[in-house]
Amino acid sequence: MYLNQHEIQSLLNKSFDNFVDFVNTLPDIRFTASPYGKWSAGQQLDHLTKSIRPISSALGFPRITLRYFGISQSPSRPYDKLIADYQRALDIGLKAGRAYHPGVIYPAQRPALLQSFLLQKIKLSDKLLTWSETDLDKYRLPHPLLGKITIREMLYYIAYHNQHHLGKLKDQELQGHTWQNQLQQLIF
Repeated sequence: MYLNQHEIQSLLNKSFDNFVDFVNTLPDIRFTASPYGKWSAGQQLDHLTKSIRPISSALGFPRITLRYFGISQSPSRPYDKLIADYQRALDIGLKAGRAYHPGVIYPAQRPALLQSFLLQKIKLSDKLLTWSETDLDKYRLPHPLLGKITIREMLYYIAYHNQHHLGKLKDQELQGHTWQNQLQQLIF
């Protein structure tokens, strides 16, 4: 499915809001604890913010600067195709670079992390309004796993990436990784 600017904005808002809503339901221990070596909710939030920040900044660059990454010679992939390509990259073991890895997160960092994440949402929203439908398909940015992709594809990616990490957090709960069970396993 090919999404226009309004649909992309709606998808982005939903992905940010759903992630924030879920994180806000977590007690501090679940926000900061890393179950079975996986990233905690706080670390996932930090990772998402780190991965979105350079994109939201780049959307404010003069278009002439973005020509450095080349002009797309083909139309943007539909949302579903881009997500399938991203999933294939993950399936073969590609991962985020160290620059996007989170550090240790403490409960007191939650408000600042949430504020920073929501600031990226606002920046993306404001900057998206300055882009034409044509330019979303014309200009490209580098993605660490997908190579150079159009701005439209990058926005698809951000929305999916937020949902992907929210799904990981929810799966930890569904797969018996509840915090109460983990605590009981440690104690008994």
